[in-house]
This record gives sequence, C-alpha cells and structure tokens, in this order.
Amino acid sequence: MQNSEAMALSAALLAVAGELTRRIHDGVVARGFEGVRPAHGFAFTRLAPDGATVTDLAVHLGMTKQAASQLVDELVRKGYAERRPHPEDARARLVVLTESGWACTRAAEEAAAEAVRAWGADLEEAELRALGEKLLRIAPNGPIRPAW
Repeated sequence: MQNSEAMALSAALLAVAGELTRRIHDGVVARGFEGVRPAHGFAFTRLAPDGATVTDLAVHLGMTKQAASQLVDELVRKGYAERRPHPEDARARLVVLTESGWACTRAAEEAAAEAVRAWGADLEEAELRALGEKLLRIAPNGPIRPAW
C-alpha cells in the first residue's frame, strides 16, 4: 500500500469513528439524556458492568487521576454514577453506574445499532459483516479512548 493510500485509509477510518461518535451522542440526547458528553460514554464503557476505581477509569481514558476524579464528580452530580465502598479494598471507592447511567448506556447501544444499520444503505449485509470481522481482527485489545 502506498503512503498516500495508507493516509487516505487512515483519514476514512478516523472520519467514520468521529461520525459514529457524533451519531451515538446525538441519539443519546434525542432519547432525553441531557448534559452528557461523548467522554461520558467512553467512561460508561469502563464502569459497566462491575464498576471501576478512579484509577482504573484514568487508565482506561488515558488521563490523569485528577481529571478522572473530576469526570466522576460530574457523573455523580448528574446522577449517572455513584461512589460505593470497594468490596476488596477499604481504602478505595468503587464508581458504579446508577439506573440513569444504565439507561443512558442502553440508549447509546440503541443509537449505535441505528448508526450501523444506516451503513446498510451503502454496504450489503455480507459486506457489513465482513467489515466488522476485519476491523475486529486489527482493532487493538484495550480501552477505547476518546481523542482529547
């Protein structure tokens, strides 16, 4: 693959990722969840299903513990998460999604499904499945981090 082709592919993948993030966010807002940002969704993926410490969340999001703590404060204030005693470490607090956080997560899943289904206008079902399989083969195993 030529450098220009690699750059074009990179740009296309980044554009698709950005558009997918926007469509999921817009879908969440359209479902009545106000005051959420795409960064919250990236945090929700780490908090579900069993919660996480602020340190775990910081690593997942590629940010400082202080920034992660501020994000958690915001999620708690908005009613999407709560802090609980950690079941294995008395010094730590576990951040878990509230019912509102879970509902927002379900709304994001619905919006993601709608966005992917819309790709069916340009791709046949078999092409869409093949795309998913190939992307899963090359996707890194690890957290999905927002581009700050």
